[in-house]
Amino acid sequence: MSYITAIGTAVPENCFSQMKIAEFMAKALELDETEKRKLWALYRTTQIAQRYSVLADYGKDSVAEYEFYPQSTNLEPFPTVSQRMEAYRAYALPLCLKAVENLNLTGITHLITVSCTGMYAPGLDIDLIEQLSLDTTIHRTAINFMGCYGAFNGLKVANDICLAHPTAKVLLVTVELCTLHFQKKKDIDFLLSNALFADGAAAVIIENTTSKSPKAFRMASFFCDLYQDGKSDMAWTIADFGFEMTLTSYIPKLVKKGIKSLVERLLNQSNHALNEIDYFAVHPGGKAILEAIETALDITVFDNRYAYKILQEYGNMSSCTVLFVLDAIMKDIKATDTHKKILSCAFGPGLTLESMLLEIEA
Repeated sequence: MSYITAIGTAVPENCFSQMKIAEFMAKALELDETEKRKLWALYRTTQIAQRYSVLADYGKDSVAEYEFYPQSTNLEPFPTVSQRMEAYRAYALPLCLKAVENLNLTGITHLITVSCTGMYAPGLDIDLIEQLSLDTTIHRTAINFMGCYGAFNGLKVANDICLAHPTAKVLLVTVELCTLHFQKKKDIDFLLSNALFADGAAAVIIENTTSKSPKAFRMASFFCDLYQDGKSDMAWTIADFGFEMTLTSYIPKLVKKGIKSLVERLLNQSNHALNEIDYFAVHPGGKAILEAIETALDITVFDNRYAYKILQEYGNMSSCTVLFVLDAIMKDIKATDTHKKILSCAFGPGLTLESMLLEIEA
């Protein structure tokens, strides 16, 4: 059996209210008064109170104060992919180090990195080994460009490693700097992406023992499926001026149609039923997605409270976000929660539906 025995999370120092970011967007997109009113309405309906970014510009009152974006009202010349990747390389590692700083890294045998918002080589994995003084013989795996469900693939790889190697101790690190990829376009897909995404990092220890951990999650089962009707509704592509997210308003309807079948097949693998689930750790891709899941699974807002809490306080940090949700649950559980079940799921390009069943050891 393999267990999540520790979770660490981190966000950048720049924290902005949702409406402060809306002000930046309105100015950058050069919106007229009618367009501004629509933008304010969109930002208010997200139920996000604040978000974090490695860039200070989103909170500046004057373009003359911008550090990353050009000091011009129309942000021209707009930052290129290479400039954004330069920023990713500068900011990603410190955020990862912040996420792992309270974890016990003694005996790490494998390192898995997950990210879809930047890449370079020699990469983040090698930088982490150097900065953390880890053994250079550690096995390394990089999982890139999978979107919001990327952490699930990292956890599945870690689970397989631990099942194959009983003495393995895996460090999984996810980092996403979504705000580096602001797109100066008025299409609704881009307006929605700009209203949701934020920056963060999370780190997880996965191993075959819980002897040194007062709380742990046993990874009991995984199930993944593709809902190909939504292939064009969620996408993540590299363009000339950053990575572009396609995120249509049809996504919640697709998730609503596919989630119940996905969860049933996950639970059938372990001979469990939905009424046996005690906690839900849903990736908070957005308010509409959370509401669609509640309707499809017949669960309440209270059941989904951890996802709403993370959405409100941090926004959508892509692959990191579900680990923030699991961390919030881990901090809440008590000894009396031992053997209770957690259902976790996330969604991304494909349309990919990922799910996982966890059992609490406390």
